[in-house]
Amino acid sequence: MGTHVIKMPDIGEGIAQVELVEWFVKVGDVIAEDQVVADVMTDKATVEIPSPVSGKVLALGGQPGEVMAVGSELIRIEVEGSGNHVDVPQAKPAEAPAAPVAAKPEPQKDVKPAAYQAPANHEAAPIVPRQPGDKPLASPAVRKRALDAGIELRYVHGSGPAGRILHEDLDAFMSKPQSAAGQAPNGYARRTDSEQVPVIGLRRKIAQRMQDAKRRVAHFSYVEEIDVTALEALRQQLNGKHGDSRGKLTLLPFLVRALVVALRDFPQINATYDDEAQVITRHGAVHVGIATQGDNGLMVPVLRHAEAGSLWANAGEISRLANAARNNKASREELSGSTITLTSLGALGGIVSTPVVNTPEVAIVGVNRMVERPVVIDGQIVVRKMMNLSSSFDHRVVDGMDAALFIQAVRGLLEQPACLFVE
Repeated sequence: MGTHVIKMPDIGEGIAQVELVEWFVKVGDVIAEDQVVADVMTDKATVEIPSPVSGKVLALGGQPGEVMAVGSELIRIEVEGSGNHVDVPQAKPAEAPAAPVAAKPEPQKDVKPAAYQAPANHEAAPIVPRQPGDKPLASPAVRKRALDAGIELRYVHGSGPAGRILHEDLDAFMSKPQSAAGQAPNGYARRTDSEQVPVIGLRRKIAQRMQDAKRRVAHFSYVEEIDVTALEALRQQLNGKHGDSRGKLTLLPFLVRALVVALRDFPQINATYDDEAQVITRHGAVHVGIATQGDNGLMVPVLRHAEAGSLWANAGEISRLANAARNNKASREELSGSTITLTSLGALGGIVSTPVVNTPEVAIVGVNRMVERPVVIDGQIVVRKMMNLSSSFDHRVVDGMDAALFIQAVRGLLEQPACLFVE
C-alpha cells in the first residue's frame, strides 16, 4: 500500500490561495476515482476538487473556512501500489536502531486534529427545529434525498460546518421515531438557545464585496415608476402564441432589451471604473449581470453580449445561468466580466430599494414589485399595472442628470414596448 497526496491545485488567473468551503468525505471513507472530495472558493466561483485515485482517506488538510495556499496538502489517501508520496518523517526512525519503525504509525491517526470530521455519534445530537422562515444549509444531493423521503429539513439537526445538514444527519433523523422527530415546537415556549454561524465561503465573499463597494463607491440612487400595462399585454400575447415552441418569457428579457437600447445613447453608464489606475472603460458589448439568489447567498452570473440576443435567446440564457448559479455549477467565466447589473426580487420586490453597485461597474438597475393601482390618465381614474425601477450609480463616474435621463429612456421603451424593436 502507498500514499497519494492531493495538493491544492492551481486554479489559474494568478490565484495564490483559495478558501476551503466544504468537505464531502471524512477520514476513513473509501472513495472512488473522480469522486468530488471538497469544494474550494476563489474570488469568483466555487470549484469542485475530484480525486484522481481510488483509496481510503487518511487525513484532511484543513477546516472549512480556512484559506489555503495553492500547492499545500489538501487530502492524503491510502492507495494500492506505491502512490505519489514518500513520507519523510516515517523514514527517519528506520535509520536509528533505538527507535523502532513500527512505533511511528500509531500517532499518525491523530496528526491532524484540526481537520473537520462529521461527529461519530449523530443520534446524540439534539433536534433543533428552525423557524418557518429559516433556510437550512444543505447540498443539492441532500435536499433531493430529503424531498424524496418527505423530510422537512428545518427539523433536521445539521452537524456540518455552519450547521450544514449532511447525509449522516438524514440517516440519524430517519432512525428516530417519527412522532418525536417531526414534532413542531410550542410557539409560546421560552427559548434560551443561540447559534453561532461562521462567515465562510460564499457568504464571506459577499460580505467582503459589499463592504468594499460601499467603502469605495460614491453611491446615489434614483427611483422612477413605470406603467407596464402595455408591456405585460405584449408579454402575455407572445407567450400565448410562441410559449410552447420558444419558451415562456418573463419580464427580464424585456428589461435587458430596454437596457441595451438605452445604453446606445449613454455609453458612460455601460462602463467599468478602475479607481486605482483612475481609468474608465466604456464597453461596446453589453454584458448584463443577473443578480441571482441561491441557498448559499447572492451570485451574479453574466448574460454576455445581450445586445446580440433576441428576446427568447436572452430568456433561455438567463434561465440557464440562474439554474447554474443556484446549483453552484456556474463557472468562473460565467460569474465575471459584467458591465452593468440587473437585480430583481420578483414578487418580494417591495416599493423601493437601494441596490449596491457591483464594482467595478458604475450602475445597477433594480426591479421592484409590479402592482395594479388607480392612476389618473387624461383626467380619468383607471387601473394600470405599475412598477418601480430603483437604480444606483457611482457618482464618481455618472452624473445625476445622466442617470435620470438614462432611466427615463428605459421608462419610455418599456411603456411603449414597440420601440424596443424599432431600429
